[in-house]
Amino acid sequence: MCTDKPLFYLTSFIITVGIVFALSLPVFTVLYFDFSPYHFFIRQLGVGLVGILIMWSLSQLDPDRVIVGRLTTFEVIGFCLFFGSFLLIMVMQLLPATLVPLTGGAKRWIRLGPLSLSPVEFFKVGFVFFLAWSFNRKISRDKKKLKEEFWLLLPYFLVLAVATFFILVLQKDLGQVVVLAVTLMVLGTFAGTSKRFFAILSGVGVLLLIAAIITQPHRIRRFQSWWVTNQDAILKILPSEWAQQLYITGAEEPYQITHSLNAIYHGGFFGTGLGGGTFKLGFLSEVHTDFVLAGIAEEIGFIGLIGVSAILLFIIFRILKISSRSFNNNVYHLFSLGIAVIITVAFLMNAYGITSLIPIKGIAVPFLSYGGSSVLALSIAVGMVLMVSKKVDLS
Repeated sequence: MCTDKPLFYLTSFIITVGIVFALSLPVFTVLYFDFSPYHFFIRQLGVGLVGILIMWSLSQLDPDRVIVGRLTTFEVIGFCLFFGSFLLIMVMQLLPATLVPLTGGAKRWIRLGPLSLSPVEFFKVGFVFFLAWSFNRKISRDKKKLKEEFWLLLPYFLVLAVATFFILVLQKDLGQVVVLAVTLMVLGTFAGTSKRFFAILSGVGVLLLIAAIITQPHRIRRFQSWWVTNQDAILKILPSEWAQQLYITGAEEPYQITHSLNAIYHGGFFGTGLGGGTFKLGFLSEVHTDFVLAGIAEEIGFIGLIGVSAILLFIIFRILKISSRSFNNNVYHLFSLGIAVIITVAFLMNAYGITSLIPIKGIAVPFLSYGGSSVLALSIAVGMVLMVSKKVDLS
């Protein structure tokens, strides 16, 4: 069997697209902070090249080769990601501000000289491996009662609860917790739990999400800003007496979403040309990170955005194909599925957020947003999937 070359080439290409826009989009940030014109480009270029090298190197390894005790290459990499990143997430809260600076009132990045590391990005990949490895041993496809399914999954809920405390409460990052929770539910379902249990979990998850929003003032304000943008369209289909009670006035205008939508509209079908965007010039902050899709849409247009999205979707399709063909190894099947889930959920959350379909969550677009941790973590994830691809027939 050979490595899935289309997956490697397409992932390398989308990383390259992210590098190009790391040169084009952060113009205002470069001027405002008096950075070198190539500050973001050089960093993203270095990270991108390392990420591609990591993918290629991992794709050459045999995932079934035993290297430590009874642990295979695949398991050693997975356990190092899970335990190493989990330890960093816990320890970083105790480190001094010189190493872990406060950003937005939370400690999310570890500073290593000119570089920054976000352990949660690597934890997501490790969490997927942990679930795949453990579910393969603990959960069967035999029919079970709801009570039995609950007790089977209780240890995983506890792991997620601990991670939620550090990521949601201490780092104030709701978006990453949503990704982890969705991954747990999807993998649990495909591992053998019932659809009824999945439906109950989804309901509980929605209630917990609402609780997470209403207990934090900044999340309430963000939700209100989103509601102000969309309330006219939503309330007109509801009875008038309900609409009057739900209508909000005087809430903060979501200027970022407004500029994001205007940037997409300004790009039209074919865009303003690479480097020719207007809204990146101080109107859209974080245009090279959280709003990168809006910046891309303005410069290469709707057609270009569709092309970039299609490549991402084809990457997800290739990963799902590898997952579906890994029927002889349930760990490989669930891991590949989980990686497809975290890429899909992150992409949809960002795309829906910048178009005001859901409140913005500040989550990176896979491979495209500026940021080394996200690119490197996903490169490791895709590299591990490429290892798996050598064990399946993709013809």
